[in-house]
Amino acid sequence: MSKKILITGGAGFIGSHVVRLFVNKYPEYQIINLDKLTYAGNLANLKDIEDKPNYRFIRADISDLDEMRRIIRENQVTGIIHLAAESHVDRSIRDPFIFARTNVMGTLALLQAAREYWESLSEGYEGKLFYHISTDEVYGALELTDPQGVESPFTTVASSELHHLAFGREFFLEETRYNPHSPYSASKASSDHFVRAYHDTYGMPTIVTNCSNNYGPYQFPEKLIPLFINNIRHGKPLPVYGKGENVRDWLYVEDHARAIDTIFHNGKVADTYNIGGFNEWKNIDLIKVIIKTVDRLLGRPEGSSESLITYVTDRPGHDMRYAIDSRKLQRELGWEPSLQFEEGIEKTVRWYLDNQDWMDNVTSGDYLKYYDSMYADR
Repeated sequence: MSKKILITGGAGFIGSHVVRLFVNKYPEYQIINLDKLTYAGNLANLKDIEDKPNYRFIRADISDLDEMRRIIRENQVTGIIHLAAESHVDRSIRDPFIFARTNVMGTLALLQAAREYWESLSEGYEGKLFYHISTDEVYGALELTDPQGVESPFTTVASSELHHLAFGREFFLEETRYNPHSPYSASKASSDHFVRAYHDTYGMPTIVTNCSNNYGPYQFPEKLIPLFINNIRHGKPLPVYGKGENVRDWLYVEDHARAIDTIFHNGKVADTYNIGGFNEWKNIDLIKVIIKTVDRLLGRPEGSSESLITYVTDRPGHDMRYAIDSRKLQRELGWEPSLQFEEGIEKTVRWYLDNQDWMDNVTSGDYLKYYDSMYADR
């Protein structure tokens, strides 16, 4: 195998799409999927490639330094794509220590294990890369402003014109100062700093990317889009924080996987790239699109499920707006989103409605019992 790539968190939402892409696109690579299989990790996400000869799964905890040393050395890992993370803001508010343990100490253990192994080789860091996937939330929040009459900075991007400058003229750049507001974003900011410090201190080849909200198949249904699709299907309340006016930039998950592929192979070492969908929506407007789409596909009067909307007390420290400027990635490496949002939402809703067995298995928690018994002696 020409490359041996360790993908952490590969049984999760974004990670499973990255693993699938690499396994199918690069049969000459050995792809090692490392996942702890917490509640958000599900090997059913990868059923279609689990028997491929260039794919291997390992269950392990990234915060176990000795185990990371063993796995990286025994598998002769040449590259790491690091997606493993605790990522739900509400959970981070309830238990920030889990987020510090996984996102900070886990990243540090991976960095140290990779550094020790790569520095032991005769070629050293040549041909090696530690690619760390982060979030736009590390930048803090942007204000909602009235941008009328302002020329859009995104007019050169064909897929960007519909929603940009609906909410403001400011966007997160790669140079934007970090200003995290939740335990989740603080833990990711810390891990980003460790990755960059390992390049500056030890010369380790690293890249960091910061991405906007992802959506698509296999997302754990604690997140807004799959949760609301499932609740609409079952006639359950749709809990909306505050007035639903918070704004997020949305990116279809397969487009994120393509960006990771592009950056892994062509990105500049020690650089940072922002990955966004050029696609901002107020939460309440997004929810109404989801409702209409689900209602239509279920044969119900379109919009009839809006009666399920229930406004709830806002989340503490809830950032008002995130918006990514991805023009550097487009300009330097030629990437841009491939799907308009309406097309992506249609595909996403259809997938969850067509894969209700997957949803039922996840929401019941049965998959966790299976993995715990399967790996009990390992």
